[in-house]
Amino acid sequence: MTSTLNTPITSTLSEEQKSVTGTALQETVVDLIDLSLIAKQAHWNVVGAQFRSVHLELDELVAVAREFTDAAAERATAIGVSPDGRAETVAKTARTTGFGEGWTKDADVVAAVVDNLKAVIAGLRARIDATESTDPVTQDLLIGFASKLEQLHWMWQAQVA
Repeated sequence: MTSTLNTPITSTLSEEQKSVTGTALQETVVDLIDLSLIAKQAHWNVVGAQFRSVHLELDELVAVAREFTDAAAERATAIGVSPDGRAETVAKTARTTGFGEGWTKDADVVAAVVDNLKAVIAGLRARIDATESTDPVTQDLLIGFASKLEQLHWMWQAQVA
């Protein structure tokens, strides 16, 4: 059995700033974890004429999502908020659109990735607004995530334009 500590890491933010920012970071963590899982599921199950390029692009998306997940979780810990990336938490709280089971045609994979990226970006944009006055450092981090994910969103859309 593990023991839990109440607040081993203190924050330079006020309790209100910490609460708003911690919520924004937690929501980001679960969305990005789920995005990486969705991309891996698609990676293993994509079929079709564009298999190879989609398969490789999914690896890039997984790498970006995992890198951003770690950065968001570490920012949370830096402000004294314990991030929760457990499967149960991700399943209950992620705002992604999901991905089906089984073999999936490349065009359907692209459409699903575009939809999931759009959902994650929408959440990021709301959190960028929420953290503007509570923690500009976190806001800057989220802006960087949104910038890269919007670039990927464009690239994924361009495949079927």
